[in-house]
Amino acid sequence: MTLKSTQFHTIAFDADDTLWRNEDLFVHAQDEFINLLLPYHDESFIRSHLNEIQIKNLEHFGYGIKGFTLSMIETAIELTEGRVSGNEIHEIIQLAKCMLASPIELLPNVKKVLSELKGNAQLMVITKGDLLDQESKLARSGIVDYFDVIEIVSDKTADVYQQLLQRHNIPTEQFLMIGNSLKSDVLPVLDLGAKAIHIPYHSTWDHEQVSDETLLCYPQLKSLSNIAELIDLLNLSTQRDKEAV
Repeated sequence: MTLKSTQFHTIAFDADDTLWRNEDLFVHAQDEFINLLLPYHDESFIRSHLNEIQIKNLEHFGYGIKGFTLSMIETAIELTEGRVSGNEIHEIIQLAKCMLASPIELLPNVKKVLSELKGNAQLMVITKGDLLDQESKLARSGIVDYFDVIEIVSDKTADVYQQLLQRHNIPTEQFLMIGNSLKSDVLPVLDLGAKAIHIPYHSTWDHEQVSDETLLCYPQLKSLSNIAELIDLLNLSTQRDKEAV
């Protein structure tokens, strides 16, 4: 089977934890933050409260490092009952700056896959998060020239995908999305009648997780390691079975 026989107009990729490592930075920063607050509360309570604050703040600050930082500061103030010091707030801000300055580490075979796909379909990045941060990561990634279209959005819903397809004149049935989040990269795309491939990452934020039973309903690649395997998966039906969800 050749790539051209799949007849996709556009193949889109998520960026964070699909093209490069990202969640690892948040996990490390969260661990450092928890260590900072251990004199006040135990680890599980701090972790749970931070997660609750992050989710609550999504509607205010969106996704990304800046919103995460503000959530850490808010959590620190609440869990210390206002006793958190200026130096401790400074440490939290330094954590964020280290995250923003971290080098981009591409996942295995990303360049190989993109080079094989280039020219066979329009290649697109659809990533959500802070505009400045995502633009910076794309610029530093060394792979931006592979893509014909780059879209940075505040969230990934069926409505957002529909708007993107209309904006770029992409036929729904000829659109393929590839990403690590079933909730953001797969399910809303299938809801439109397009296709999607799930490539799980070893670590996923709680807010993006779905049940194991749901995961089993969709074709997966372990990694972007074999373009032939990806093409074979495109033969499988990725239309959502509503009775299975």
